Amino acid sequence: MSTSGATILTFNGGSSSLKFGLFRVADATTEPLLTGEIETEGGGAVRLHAATAAGRWHVDHSLGQAAPETWTGHVVALLDRTELPAPIAVGHRLVHGGPDLLAPTRITDAVLDQLERVRSFAPVHIPAALATIRAARRHFPHCPQIACFDTAFHATMPAVASTLPLPKTLRDQGLRRYGFHGLSCESIVRQLGKDVPERLIIAHLGNGASVTAVRAGRSVDTSMGLTPTGGLIMGRRTGDLDPGILLHLLRDGGYTVGTLATLVDRESGMLGISGVDSDLRRLNAAASAQPAAALAIAMFGHSLAKMLAAMTCSLGGVDMIVFTGGIGEHDAGVRATAADALAWMGVALDPARNVAGVTTISGAASRVALRVLAAQEDAQIALHSAAVLDAAQSASVGG
Repeated sequence: MSTSGATILTFNGGSSSLKFGLFRVADATTEPLLTGEIETEGGGAVRLHAATAAGRWHVDHSLGQAAPETWTGHVVALLDRTELPAPIAVGHRLVHGGPDLLAPTRITDAVLDQLERVRSFAPVHIPAALATIRAARRHFPHCPQIACFDTAFHATMPAVASTLPLPKTLRDQGLRRYGFHGLSCESIVRQLGKDVPERLIIAHLGNGASVTAVRAGRSVDTSMGLTPTGGLIMGRRTGDLDPGILLHLLRDGGYTVGTLATLVDRESGMLGISGVDSDLRRLNAAASAQPAAALAIAMFGHSLAKMLAAMTCSLGGVDMIVFTGGIGEHDAGVRATAADALAWMGVALDPARNVAGVTTISGAASRVALRVLAAQEDAQIALHSAAVLDAAQSASVGG
C-alpha cells in the first residue's frame, strides 16, 4: 500500500509565527493546495493570511490579540471553509528532539514525554510546538501526527564539529552541537538536485538565523549549537556570547536563570542593539534617522560575513552560497554586505540581479555561485510525513 496522492497538513511554528500548509504528496513531489501563516504584528496584534494554489482563494485578516494556543483552531476553521480534501496525516516541525529523537517519527504519548524532557534545549520553540501538536490531535483525532526534527539534517556532522568543549560527564548527558534549520537546509539540497556542489554553504536568515556547511549534500558544520540561541546575531537572540557575561550577570547583575533566559532569547540581538525593533524591515526604515538601528544592521551583516568565512574554512573552500529564509530571500542589502565582505575570496554579486532578487545573483567574474532560494520547510515536512506513513504501512504488510 502507498500514500501516493495523500493530503498532508503541516504546521511549522517559529518563535513568533505559525506557518501551515496543505499538500498533496505523490512520487516524492509535493503540490501545495493551500499555504498560509499566522504571525504577530506590532502591538501584539495577530494576523492570518493564506491562499490556495494559483491564488484562486485568498484570506488576509486580523485575529486581534489571539493567544498562540488558539492559532491551530483558526487554521482548522479556515480549512473548514474551503472545499479542499481533508488531511490523512498532520506533520509538525520540531526544532529539537534531544539526543534520542532525530529521524522523523510518528508522535505517540511516549514521544510527547520525550519532548517534554528536552524542552529546555529549545525553550522558545518546544512548548509552542507541543501546544500545536496537542491541539492538532484534538482537531484531527484519527490522523497520525508526525514529528519532523530540524536537528536531523545535522546528525551527519563529524565529532570535531558536533562535540562541545565540555567534560565527558556532561557530553554523556546529550550536551553537544545539534544544529537547526535542518528542514530548510534539506529543502535547499532537494531543490538544487543534481546541481548540489561539493562545497555548499546555506545561510538561513530570518528572525532566527544560522549558517551551515554542506559537503556533497551532507551537513558537516553549522553555526547554532545545543540550542537555537547560539551562532549569528539574530532578531532577538544574542547569538554567540562570552559565557563570562552570563556568569557576571548571575553573580553580580541580579539576574536569575529565568531573567537570563529572557535576556538571551527575547531581549537581545538586533532588538537589544537598536532599541527599536527585531524586524530588519523596520530597522532599515529607521536606520537613516536612528544610529542604533543602523548599528544593529551593520552588526548583523558583520556577524553573517564572519560565519560564512568560518564555514568556508570548514569546507576547505566554497563553490556556492545559498541565501534563504525571510531576510535571505528578500533583503538585498544584507546579501550585498555579505558578498562585499567576502570579496577577498572571489565572491562578487551582480548588483542589478541582487536587487531584483532573481535565483542567481553572482556576477560573471565571481568564483563562487550565489543563489537565492525559498526555504520549503513545509513541503519537506509533508514529504517526511508521507515517508513515515509509507514505512509504517510497508512494515504492517510485511508483518
